[in-house]
Amino acid sequence: MNLERTPMTNKAHINYQLILEQVFDKMTGLENSGQVATYIPQLAKVDANKLGIHLIDSEQSHYSVGDACEKFSIQSIAKVLSLTLALKARGDSLWQRVGVEPSGSAFNSLVQLEYEKGRPRNPFINAGAIVVCDVLISEYRQPKSELLKFIRALSGNAKLSFDPAVAESEKRTSYRNNALAHLMKDFGNIDNDIETVLDLYCYLCSIEMTCQEMAQTFMYLADNGVNPLTGEVVVSSIEAKRINAIMQLCGFYDEAGEFSFTVGLPGKSGVGGGIIAIHPKHYSVAVWSPKLNSKGNSFIGMKVLEAITTISQSSIF
Repeated sequence: MNLERTPMTNKAHINYQLILEQVFDKMTGLENSGQVATYIPQLAKVDANKLGIHLIDSEQSHYSVGDACEKFSIQSIAKVLSLTLALKARGDSLWQRVGVEPSGSAFNSLVQLEYEKGRPRNPFINAGAIVVCDVLISEYRQPKSELLKFIRALSGNAKLSFDPAVAESEKRTSYRNNALAHLMKDFGNIDNDIETVLDLYCYLCSIEMTCQEMAQTFMYLADNGVNPLTGEVVVSSIEAKRINAIMQLCGFYDEAGEFSFTVGLPGKSGVGGGIIAIHPKHYSVAVWSPKLNSKGNSFIGMKVLEAITTISQSSIF
């Protein structure tokens, strides 16, 4: 058996397009009690009523409804991609600097970071993603360019890029992230200039994608680490398994348990209202609905994915 790649398999044919249309109709009639993120000023300008869903299955068939072709800021979802690139560069030595455990506290907690002596609990809380950015700066002469090159290859879109307005908006309000970075620097877990590290972090979070582009970008995690567009091995099957596991445990901060309980897939959210979810060997699905619940995850997005896995009976459990 080839441990680096085994073919994706699908259950008896599922009419995903019909399911997406049913879910979309149901969600457009549901009261959305969430709120658009306002602590990043640029995100507050987004139309709160947008809803897009895009699913790509193991045969590279595409299914789409709503605003799935409109770009939005993917925010913390991009942390999965920076983690993947850092793993390619550093391998298992990366875990000496960042853990793989659920945080159980706020994504920007200073208290937990100090208690654990500057080693972030996982790579998806802010401190962990900042450490990952520090690694990328050490590994690459032009980390922004390398990151874009990597993501463009996964997405199949050579024009995919950052949103400078969002990045600069984040930099102007990143007081807590500055504090996290300085605390880790004090503990010896940041090697590079803090301003340079935070600049990369803010630009990472500003990446713009459509639901279609996001679903395609993350297909490597549904295909044992292989980019289905090119056949290139992005990461080993073991690393893909581990990234999916971290998404399952840590992808929604202190609501990760709720997402596993209701949806049953590895996933990652962003405060731009996006969610990516992976059913290994079956599909990648992206949802965008900007209003967030009290935990900072898309209110409608969570319900969309719960409905999809319930109707299709296609969670990992």
